[in-house]
Amino acid sequence: MKFILKIIIGMFVLILGINFLLDLSFINNQFDKSNKEFISKYLTSHKNTSKLENKIKELKKERNKFRSQKILLEEVYTDLKDDNIEIKFKSELFDKIIQQIDPYEHDLNLKKQNRNLEYSLNKEHSFTNNKINTKIFSPENNILLYGIANQFPASGYLEIYKNKLILISASGILAYSNTEIEKIKNNLILKQVKTNIDKFIGEDQFKKSRIHNFDWLEGGWFSIKDINIYNDRIYVSYTREVEENCWNTSLLHGEMNFELIIFENLLTSEECVNFYDNIDSEFNAHQSGGRIININNEKLFFSTGDFRSRYRAQDQDSIFSKIIEVDKQSKNYKVISMGHRNPQGLYLNKEEKFLLEAEHGPEGGDEINLIKLNENEIPNYGWAISSYGEHYGGKNAPYNKKKYTKYPLHKSHKDFGFIEPLIYFNPSIGISQIIGLNKINKYVVASMKDESLYFFDYNYNDTKLSTPNKVTNGKADNIKIERVHIGERIRDMIYYDNRLYLYLEDTASIAVVTLN
Repeated sequence: MKFILKIIIGMFVLILGINFLLDLSFINNQFDKSNKEFISKYLTSHKNTSKLENKIKELKKERNKFRSQKILLEEVYTDLKDDNIEIKFKSELFDKIIQQIDPYEHDLNLKKQNRNLEYSLNKEHSFTNNKINTKIFSPENNILLYGIANQFPASGYLEIYKNKLILISASGILAYSNTEIEKIKNNLILKQVKTNIDKFIGEDQFKKSRIHNFDWLEGGWFSIKDINIYNDRIYVSYTREVEENCWNTSLLHGEMNFELIIFENLLTSEECVNFYDNIDSEFNAHQSGGRIININNEKLFFSTGDFRSRYRAQDQDSIFSKIIEVDKQSKNYKVISMGHRNPQGLYLNKEEKFLLEAEHGPEGGDEINLIKLNENEIPNYGWAISSYGEHYGGKNAPYNKKKYTKYPLHKSHKDFGFIEPLIYFNPSIGISQIIGLNKINKYVVASMKDESLYFFDYNYNDTKLSTPNKVTNGKADNIKIERVHIGERIRDMIYYDNRLYLYLEDTASIAVVTLN
């Protein structure tokens, strides 16, 4: 009997043991893989207790490591914050110091000391794409500072003479490359030419960019505007102070050489726009034109802007807002076209006898105009009656109400008796120089605001081409046009030996562009 009881008790224990193991298996299956591993290591086996203790130690080490990294990051952040405050302080201090020395003073000091302007090839900023190969020479020593419409550094204009690159800065420094242009490799040294240009524009005029608290960081209103060299004669345009605080755009000339140039006035006028007292109660010397292009030994073309004295653009007897033909011998002139706001570019097609003129519009409406030569009447391009742009601030600005009454800026030229632009840009690109390329009917125009070149096709003999042709986002209505981004404001551009040479005024650099 006892034996049977022991067997029954043993079977009962066995059954309970099997159920217990099955329960453990069921519970184990409810955990994910990581939990199973944890259970296997630390709960179902008493032998792994030491492993669990080691794991806890490792976790503590990781926690301490993260704490250390957090402390380190906090220290780095604090250091950077302190450095930033120090940099900000130094920047503010630098601003205070530089305000004591205007950019024109720096440039005039370079001129007085006859310093070379030194540039070197900037490989990081140079680039190549499917349209152009661009080498950029950045300033290294004796960097020019006086700019026209930009913050420093400086503005300038380019030319070629005897196979050497010529530069004239906005402040009147004239310099030439010490090597022939095709031999320029990694370094570009420009040597100064002595001139008497400060007789016509200098410290007194540059200083007046700051009257009425005009901030020099916005650039200098009064400056050199262009350079052109033709058959050993050099021509330079500038903003002339005709009388106290009264200005126009005038033209100098002299005999070109690399030692000393004595300039004389070739074209000027006693007509001027007063800074304080003028009909439209506005003044802006950035709107002054000044582009020069020689025709032959006897004549040249010259552009003038309106200085925001808008009514003069429609006054045939005014020298402002015109394209002018100048007789170099007699110094007489005649108006070739009128109704221009601020002509920044001129290209003469001698074979087909027409001009392409590029001008700044107001807010929107930069234009490229076709000017046919030898016309019986003076062609009128409509400023400030018609324009595809708007007065700054637009029609809804209360301060523009009277302005629109006087200068309505109609969105048609033809309907009001004016000539439509060949091309206009809306929004504006800050248009500058325009060039004809060697290939037939191929042209390029540069821009400042848009920091780009626009290559376009134009056939003068295409009678089916309608005008105007609007360009938006780099594409035109009826004209093939291609935008190539450069990345800096292009103040000036010349074309020589199948290359474009650009003056980039964001960094005062010079770019050499080969067309692919």
